[in-house]
Amino acid sequence: MALFGLYKRSTDPNAMSFWGHIDALRGHLFRSALVVLILATVLFCYPEFLFDTVIFGPLKSDFLTYKAFCRLGFWLQGHGILTDGNDLCFGHYTFELQSLGLSDQFTSQMWVSIVGGLIVGSPYVLWEVWRFIKPALKEKEKKASGGFIISASLLFISGVLFSYYVVVPLMVNFLGNYQISPLIKNNFTFDSYISTITTLTLSAGLIFELPILVFFLTKFGLMTPEFMRKYRKHAVVVILIVAGVITPSPDVTSQLLVAFPLYFLYEASIFVSYFVIKKKSKLD
Repeated sequence: MALFGLYKRSTDPNAMSFWGHIDALRGHLFRSALVVLILATVLFCYPEFLFDTVIFGPLKSDFLTYKAFCRLGFWLQGHGILTDGNDLCFGHYTFELQSLGLSDQFTSQMWVSIVGGLIVGSPYVLWEVWRFIKPALKEKEKKASGGFIISASLLFISGVLFSYYVVVPLMVNFLGNYQISPLIKNNFTFDSYISTITTLTLSAGLIFELPILVFFLTKFGLMTPEFMRKYRKHAVVVILIVAGVITPSPDVTSQLLVAFPLYFLYEASIFVSYFVIKKKSKLD
């Protein structure tokens, strides 16, 4: 609707031309990139915090997630749900990270700083996105700007935190301890570890934006709650497969801890789609 509005209003003599919109978009992108760059520069100046505390946190045995899972395992054992609470105690690694390239550590520090700047500055970036599409919206839709920015920011940050505290530790445990033969020693490159962490984190942040994506797809008539309900079973299978791959052990409890938030997102997206359709029908 917002994108279509940019072209519909082009017949207005006071409306901005196509190249005017491109120039405006360039301004929004420039300001967003500038804020991300400033935040990245600040983070770059604190490598001890950025790496020793944040990036290498999931490699430490006293990481919050490992302690929480271990306590949960013994609690479940006490209630007869698990036979051995140690099944959920993990986080002890013997592999080492290696830097093989001359510039690997420097480039990794730059990349991690940029990713951190993007995460910290995501509310401002989303605000700039909203400022770009806002002129094409109706007055009632413009009033929802605060809700859009807050909702999209909270969802993105929630996805990042979910990945960092749940997905990343489970994935590192799975891949870090995976061996097809005892003759193969697990020693990984620093670059591969950074790539895994940043990819999982950003991907989860984007996945958690699913309700926002469904909101706009429904507005454009490309998605309906009936369609999502029809393929709910397929979505559940995909979610369970993903959860089964990244959990550290084959027990159902740890798989559900990962699968439940993802399923909740899917159900929330169905509700969002239904809400948009219902609101549309009232206006017609």
